[in-house]
Amino acid sequence: MGPDGEAITVDDRRPPGLPDRIGRLWEFATDISWTWNREARAIFRSIDLPIWRQTRNNPVALLRGIGDERLQALTRNRAFLQRYDALCETLDDAAASESTWFGRRHPEFADSPVAYFCAEFALHESIPIYSGGLGVLAGDHLKAASDLGIPLVGVGLMYAHGYFDQTLGPDGWQEDADNPLDPGLTPLERLRAADGVPWLTWIYGSGRRIYIGAWRVRVGRVSLYLLDTDLDENDPADRGLSHQLYAGGVDHRLRQEALLGAGGVRVLSALGIEPKAWHANEGHAAFMMVERVRNLIRDGLSFPDAVARVRASTVFTTHTPVPAGHDVFSHEQMRDWTGEKFWEEIHQRDELLGLGLHPQDEGRDRFHMTAAAIRLARRVNGVSERHGHVSREIWRGLWGSRPAREVPIGHVTNGVHLETWMNEEIVGLLDACLPPDWQDRPHDKAVWRGVRELPAEALWRVRHRLKLRLLDLMREEARRRWREHWPEAAHLIGAGMLMSPYPLTIGFARRFAAYKRADLVFRDRDRLLALLSGPGRPVQLVFAGKAHPRDEEGKRVLQRVYEHTRDPGFEGRIAFIENYGLHTAHCLVEGVDLWLNLPRVPLEACGTSGMKAALNGVPQLATTDGWWEEGFEGDNGWTIPRAPDGSSEEEVDRHDHEHLFRLLEDEVVPLYYDRPDEGPWDGPPAGWLERARRAVEVAGARFTAGRMVREYVSDYYVPALRGSTDGDDPPTSTRSGE
Repeated sequence: MGPDGEAITVDDRRPPGLPDRIGRLWEFATDISWTWNREARAIFRSIDLPIWRQTRNNPVALLRGIGDERLQALTRNRAFLQRYDALCETLDDAAASESTWFGRRHPEFADSPVAYFCAEFALHESIPIYSGGLGVLAGDHLKAASDLGIPLVGVGLMYAHGYFDQTLGPDGWQEDADNPLDPGLTPLERLRAADGVPWLTWIYGSGRRIYIGAWRVRVGRVSLYLLDTDLDENDPADRGLSHQLYAGGVDHRLRQEALLGAGGVRVLSALGIEPKAWHANEGHAAFMMVERVRNLIRDGLSFPDAVARVRASTVFTTHTPVPAGHDVFSHEQMRDWTGEKFWEEIHQRDELLGLGLHPQDEGRDRFHMTAAAIRLARRVNGVSERHGHVSREIWRGLWGSRPAREVPIGHVTNGVHLETWMNEEIVGLLDACLPPDWQDRPHDKAVWRGVRELPAEALWRVRHRLKLRLLDLMREEARRRWREHWPEAAHLIGAGMLMSPYPLTIGFARRFAAYKRADLVFRDRDRLLALLSGPGRPVQLVFAGKAHPRDEEGKRVLQRVYEHTRDPGFEGRIAFIENYGLHTAHCLVEGVDLWLNLPRVPLEACGTSGMKAALNGVPQLATTDGWWEEGFEGDNGWTIPRAPDGSSEEEVDRHDHEHLFRLLEDEVVPLYYDRPDEGPWDGPPAGWLERARRAVEVAGARFTAGRMVREYVSDYYVPALRGSTDGDDPPTSTRSGE
């Protein structure tokens, strides 16, 4: 429903030249589920392959970019129409089927929505409203929920200026520019009230109303609603709230998170959606819970009863393994934002502010978003077994003197969406060696054991083609960036001029933060040079990633890495790919030979990039942190042992660097080049491919988003849908009950 109770409408953006005979192509293009439907992707590719590649696999831009003559020709192409009709029939059958995993397991909750709030979602590069792992995880969560038939609805923010476009200066310093989003080239659908009003609801902040519009993204069976304040009805200061992800200072962050949480609750109400369970993915969304408490108090419940009601139906997932990484706002900032009118409605200022108190705060005048979320969620979890342990240590103070082992914070180890991240050629190999229904039972470990029978020659040929595709992408992107951004041709050396597809190629791509240690390999230049240029056993490195615009230390790490790409001594054996995004990520995790992950233990909550690489037959070499502590089985990659307890940061770095190079020099490189007698490049390295197969097997059986979301359903969502209050006592230290 709209602001006055009228029906919501959706803007019609279908290209006028699209013939009715193939009109459902627009429906397919504006549903993100095409990204994991092989036949849909094949149909879009067949329409115009050059434009498909130019648009970076964007079907909306494809359909807007081809001429009417080509569209009409498709209506006369018998083979195309047969494929199109078959796809329509398949998708209609899937939509009509009630036999989903969730429907079979929990038919009583088939019409009980679960609301999933997150500050960022990564679904496709055409919608750049994500910065990294949190957004990719949230996007994969929605996709898996769609596959499983969970009645889930996502809530996020519509960042009209995206995250940012990364360009490196001649000295390697990151320069940040807006990356404006053109809704006309995305699957986003603007929602309006029946009379065309673009806002659905409002919140009160900084002494005035802030009107909120919404865009919808269809993700198969799931819908994602993105909140937008860039409306004519709003004060200019408020229009920018939804412009850019993680932009501005602390006050701006508070306003954005209030928009996400309180605004999201109100938008769902305006749409007539009544969630029975609520999931906050990270502390950014904690105001979702506070708003629901406020609503219940306003409706007549006491403060304790309102908190108990909200807790019973709420799940909270924390992703941050360091205390300083959690959002904190002063009470003065909270009061300035909400204004007196907010408190006049409920008369519960101290009680609500007390939800965010941390017992270690001496001044007791700060609102901790994660503390509030923990107090308002019956079920709380970290995102790996190790992270669950770290989270219990960080937050045990909320339970007084209780030992960390008894703190009721569990874990659900993250997973990645298999159909999104496994390359089609790898899928084709598995089709040939696994049971015909393997994709219908991806959680069956017995099925995945069949990967061990995957023919070495076939896997080696596919891996070679994927590396060629990566190198082609790097050269193409380097030429494009040179034309559009770079002031000097020397940039080409550092961006895409790797030697060839033959050397062992190591990939490192993630957010550039100091603790992730992208520069660890450069501690000993001579030793690295000897490794990369070994006679008959060359090695090359590919880096990619962005530093947060306000992370000066992360930018310095990135700069140090980039400087080595232009070092003549390395002769083009190190490359950096600018402006890392989902499209580049796919090519990297598919195309390199080895994935490198070097976080300082225990600062990596999970680290899912290695899972994506493993699904494509790329083993990982990593520190024993995040998911790798659970995922390393001895023969699916390599792990760096932990430094002795009590080591200083410098001692840890020295220890990890030494073990990294021992593994590379003594095990990784020799194994990759252990080839048959027919020549150093032609024959498949049997030992290496054994690890590649085991990487696929372990990741597929244990670390997919399907497994992750099934665990959320059984251990978190279903109890929340039942409103269960079974379990542990809530944390203490709110002001009403200190």
